[in-house]
Amino acid sequence: MKRLILTAIAAAALAGCQNQPAKTPAIDLANFDQTVAPGEDFYQYATGGWQERHPLRPEYGRYGAFEMIGENNQIRINELFREMAGRESEPGSVEQKISDLYRMGLDSVRLNAEGAEPIRAEVGRLLAINDRSELTGAIARLHATTANPFFSVGVQADLKNSDMNVLYAGQSGLTMGDRDYYLTEENAHIREAYRTYLTRIFTLAGMAEAEVPQAVDDVLAVETALAGEFWSNVQLRDMQAQYNPMTRAEFEKRYDAIDWDEYRSTLGLGDFDRIIVTQPSSMKAADKVLKTMPVRALSHYLAAQYIDSAVPYLSDDFTDASFDFYGRVMSGTQEQQPRWKRAMAVPNGSLGEAVGEIYVAKYFPEQDKARMTEMVKNLQTALSQHIEALDWMSDETKARAQEKLSSFTVKIGYPDKWKDYSSLEIDPSKSYWENVVTVNRWYTNDNLSKLGQPVDRSEWHMSPQTVNAYYSPMTNEICFPAAILQPPFYNPDADDAVNYGAIGVVIGHEMTHGFDDQGRQFDKNGNMNNWWTDADAEAFARKSQVLIDQFNAIEVLPARDGQPALHANGALCLGENIADQGGLRVAYTALHNALQTADVAPIDGFTPEQRFYLGYATLWAQNIRDAEIARLTKLDVHSLGKWRVNATLRNIQEFYDAFGITEGPMFLPVEERVIIW
Repeated sequence: MKRLILTAIAAAALAGCQNQPAKTPAIDLANFDQTVAPGEDFYQYATGGWQERHPLRPEYGRYGAFEMIGENNQIRINELFREMAGRESEPGSVEQKISDLYRMGLDSVRLNAEGAEPIRAEVGRLLAINDRSELTGAIARLHATTANPFFSVGVQADLKNSDMNVLYAGQSGLTMGDRDYYLTEENAHIREAYRTYLTRIFTLAGMAEAEVPQAVDDVLAVETALAGEFWSNVQLRDMQAQYNPMTRAEFEKRYDAIDWDEYRSTLGLGDFDRIIVTQPSSMKAADKVLKTMPVRALSHYLAAQYIDSAVPYLSDDFTDASFDFYGRVMSGTQEQQPRWKRAMAVPNGSLGEAVGEIYVAKYFPEQDKARMTEMVKNLQTALSQHIEALDWMSDETKARAQEKLSSFTVKIGYPDKWKDYSSLEIDPSKSYWENVVTVNRWYTNDNLSKLGQPVDRSEWHMSPQTVNAYYSPMTNEICFPAAILQPPFYNPDADDAVNYGAIGVVIGHEMTHGFDDQGRQFDKNGNMNNWWTDADAEAFARKSQVLIDQFNAIEVLPARDGQPALHANGALCLGENIADQGGLRVAYTALHNALQTADVAPIDGFTPEQRFYLGYATLWAQNIRDAEIARLTKLDVHSLGKWRVNATLRNIQEFYDAFGITEGPMFLPVEERVIIW
């Protein structure tokens, strides 16, 4: 599925999980590594046994509690699809659409027989471009159905008027995703592998052998020129810098390489008076490239963007080429995921809420929603207590923070109103890729139809079967889909201490996102609006810098094979690290509020306080390949699992008290610690 937008402001997400049919132990002693003391390496102590019993499987770059339980969720969804595919469905029903998409993805015989045929016409059309006047129509076609070459456009809430939807334009068009893959010497080997990948897919698509080397050079030249002005992932966390509104006339004059009348007509974009540019330098670079680079090079780039987008829905030779690059080289994965998983993922994503409605009916008990609702209230009370007790924030800013907290919208399980897919047509007489293009066009139309319309605050940004959670600053909402309310996150058979250490921390994590370095810039109504005093903002920045420095000091990979040691990126992960710490502290307070009148004895020899922290560590148990560590450190706003445990806990005195830690590698002197929320 192509990504419609937009800015780097989308909702802050956590990660994933899923339930088990049999009862799951609250604390599994087999997960421990008893040869390591808690004060030496708490992550290894709490999860070392799990790591040993769950070695990395070939199809994963990393495999942890998230992936294991998420995989079980895939099995559940796949069973739903198999049941649908085994019976006749009413034409035009969601069951027909889901089952036909699913069957097409499974039909390797048909896919391999078709080969490059589903993309042949459009590839030929793109390669036939020989005049700059033809570029606009081609770019708009791809933006509507396939990929986002050069830049992206899309509709979402205005950052400073969150009740209304407006148009955004921003950077896009790097196949490898991050600018550093194109610009730094340490990624030279990845660029060479990318060349190999481009050579393979151009050849498979039918390009003449003699033309392929030049086409590959052209794609790298175009993307490298774009990458030179791309914003880094850290820069993309600067919300204020990404708010650059201008009139339509100003926008079209400034970036005039595109025929905007033709673009709007081809894309199906309605009229507008105002647009927000999120990365002006990148848009300027795209404009320059479109004006100055050879048309032939630009046509090769557009063809590569199109083919790369189609690859997952074509024959095995295409998907093998993709896996060899994106899987083996970039993530270190050794084996492609089985076809059923790939086939299942397409209807699950394309008709997410239709699948969610079926999923919830079978797998989500209402009592879980009720207990979750209660826990959310308890966590809100605890966060309110923390805000009130802050010694670095003025009463004025505290009052505004309390207003924002009390205004949170809470979404649990599934939406009150399901998305209507009746206008989406899935036609099994067409190729798999043609149907995916139809889906993409439908989502483009759905997004663009919101332009100039009020924001629908009841809309969900994750499907119920998604193993994740999020906070959205522009709607000031926290959302917990049904699929995350299962072990190890939420275990109906577990004691409160473990559940507060798991799902309680997740709740607190998402709440704290409302007050992290990005979320704090939005008020209770979801508008980017400074509600802080200058002194409080400065105090927050000082504390945040301490957390950045702590994570920057972490060596995630040692120096080897001529490559320097790789360190964590504290600035990139700042928001998630603030949310992890806040989630832990707030959930711990909520637990103690709940246990005030209870005399809770140790279980399995562990006190409630110890079980709380063990419940948290269990969420991050994983094994991971070095290539995936390197990739995620560059791209992911979340810290690696080990450091979400060890580095975060080192700032928390209650953790030290729970395990009697007064010295050792885990111990951080009081004067070096930082507490934000």
